[in-house]
Amino acid sequence: MSGARPFLIKICGVTTADDAAMAAAAGAGAIGVNFWPGSKRFVGGEPAARRVLAAIPPGVLRVGVFVNAALAEVERARIDLALDRVQLHGDETHAAYSAIPRASLIRAVRVRDDASFADDESWRGGLFLYDAFVEGFGGGGVAAPWPLIARRAARPFLLAGGLTDDNVASAIAQARPDGVDVASGVERRPGVKDPAKVAAFVEAARAAAARL
Repeated sequence: MSGARPFLIKICGVTTADDAAMAAAAGAGAIGVNFWPGSKRFVGGEPAARRVLAAIPPGVLRVGVFVNAALAEVERARIDLALDRVQLHGDETHAAYSAIPRASLIRAVRVRDDASFADDESWRGGLFLYDAFVEGFGGGGVAAPWPLIARRAARPFLLAGGLTDDNVASAIAQARPDGVDVASGVERRPGVKDPAKVAAFVEAARAAAARL
């Protein structure tokens, strides 16, 4: 992990304003709102998204998560909703989304084997997110292959996939990411965050990052 860059903790799949405010108060540096209708954590359209995003305080990144959405849809949401980052979590190609500023991009990579990293070079300049390969484009609670990611990851990157307060320290020690991303690991049920789990996750991640 780069010593000059603060460790980022992203709480993803937030569906309510109360959960957004709670996660930020617990120490999250980024809040993810899912705009993919196929997700169990789909926020449900622009009015609902605005309510969630409005609860995120200044200094905490507002991230919109998209899966194979049209460029025009992503750009409209990025601008109209004042998103700090857009996370592309599907089968997108950089050529089709090159109009999005690199600094605004999070490129999610679902890692299965060495071939999963083949397109990393074309996306450099933004932030990578390495996740487990599961059906449904993330949020499945399956651990990613941490040793493989440690060997092949492009920088900077967030680590995702099956993280909880019980395993995040081990994951950080093995993969040495620039941050972590969690959705199902801090939930009572899909889309409903558990304050105690969020607090425990943030505490465990911060402590593990400090040891890098």
